[in-house]
Amino acid sequence: MLWVALQFRSLPPAALEPIAAWACQFTPKVVVEPPQALALEVEASLRYFEGLPKLKKTLCAGLAEMGFEALLATAPTCRAALWRARGGGARLEDLPAGVTGGDAEFFRQIGVATVGGLLALPREGLARRCGPVLIDALDRACGRLPEAHEFFAPPPRFSAALELPAEVAEAGALMFAARRLLVQLAGLLAARQAGVRAFRLRLQHRRGAASGVEVQLASPARDAERLSQLLRERLAALELAQPVEAIALEAEDFTPLAPPSGSLFGDAAAEAEDWARLVERLQARLGRDAVHGISCVPDHRPEHAWRRVEPGDWDPREFTPPGPRPSWLLHQALPVEEAKLQLLAGPERIECGWWDGDEARRDYFVARLGESLAWVYREDGEWRLHGWFA
Repeated sequence: MLWVALQFRSLPPAALEPIAAWACQFTPKVVVEPPQALALEVEASLRYFEGLPKLKKTLCAGLAEMGFEALLATAPTCRAALWRARGGGARLEDLPAGVTGGDAEFFRQIGVATVGGLLALPREGLARRCGPVLIDALDRACGRLPEAHEFFAPPPRFSAALELPAEVAEAGALMFAARRLLVQLAGLLAARQAGVRAFRLRLQHRRGAASGVEVQLASPARDAERLSQLLRERLAALELAQPVEAIALEAEDFTPLAPPSGSLFGDAAAEAEDWARLVERLQARLGRDAVHGISCVPDHRPEHAWRRVEPGDWDPREFTPPGPRPSWLLHQALPVEEAKLQLLAGPERIECGWWDGDEARRDYFVARLGESLAWVYREDGEWRLHGWFA
């Protein structure tokens, strides 16, 4: 086995578990060592991350994105890795004796300054003076006794908070701090092989007041850059009523999400995903109600042959009208003089709607009107313009 221990220099009490959830993307074997340490068993992950040096580099880069500093150390056992990280990364035998958690005053009195010095002492005498707990810890660090671990389980929802160093009055300035929380969320989602279709940024104001920003996605995602881009769009259009003292990020209802795979002959799923990203960015900038899809409805009346749908919620039924249909249908048909029309095709008789009280009896024609092609119909002896082809 190979363990990597992370000893944090300064860590808020509530931050250790969110970091552990983020670390589960590297290995399912994560051990939480309160108050400021984690240990990861990574031997099975080395090939995927292209070796220990690259894995450690990736760990350090992710911690830096979240705004944390930690000392990394490796060892064949969890206890030894934690002691090495706690003691500055030196060899196990050269570590200060205090990293064991034993009686530091007693060690000083007997002139033992290192773990190697403790290992050189007679076991029986050391056990009588310090108890069996220290002897067992030394044996586990050296691999003489097996270690029992309770591995951290990634939670089914995400919640993490961050207190700002100073009040923020501009919404866009919150992005720097929010990005740190989004990286934590992305790590948890990678560990659970899941994505989210929505998340919330809670804003804590003065005197306990709170507000929030809801971000909706067109398709499940877990990429921190994509989540950041959408949140940035929302914050750019937000005006804060009060300065913000702290933020919190929340996400739930995780959706299973497999990693993308390439295709030799093009990737329809990737192309659909690009469209989904465009839609969600437009929704974030213009508002969710301003962007929607259109689906066909099997009805011969043009004004009833479509309906508004949420992006991606397409109707699988197909309806092919019997004649040509314009790309621009007017909201309401306008009267037009017959003398201005040059009929090119038609008529197409549409007679339906008696069942819902909006009966139509019309003869449609394709006609030239000025420099454009128009869709016109005659009803009750009058001509009306209903749409444009070009």
